[in-house]
Amino acid sequence: QVRLVESGGGSVQAGGSLRVSCVVSGTIFSRNHMGWYRQPPGKQRELVAAITSGGTTNYADSVKGRFTISRDNARNTVYLQMNSLKPEDTAVYYCNAKEPLGGSAFRIYWGQGTQVTVSS
Repeated sequence: QVRLVESGGGSVQAGGSLRVSCVVSGTIFSRNHMGWYRQPPGKQRELVAAITSGGTTNYADSVKGRFTISRDNARNTVYLQMNSLKPEDTAVYYCNAKEPLGGSAFRIYWGQGTQVTVSS
């Protein structure tokens, strides 16, 4: 059974920093593409950052230069370091795994979400 367990969310003032973590089990983590999504109140879920199995990263324009996604394959963990936080970063943050099944097929897994609240 694939599990994605997140931690590190909380409340912070604007300009502050947080690091959220996602520990993955039940799949060969090093083969998975990983990502962080977020869903602000009243809005749709959006991609924040992604990192491929090879370590290539991609960021939403709104977080570029402020957030850093990384992975530690030895710990089966993906991180999102969030600096210079803004109130508009307030959202539920979700960990995502894209598991290759062979060929071009993939299976998607989601974490439970962790709340990040940024206030002024």
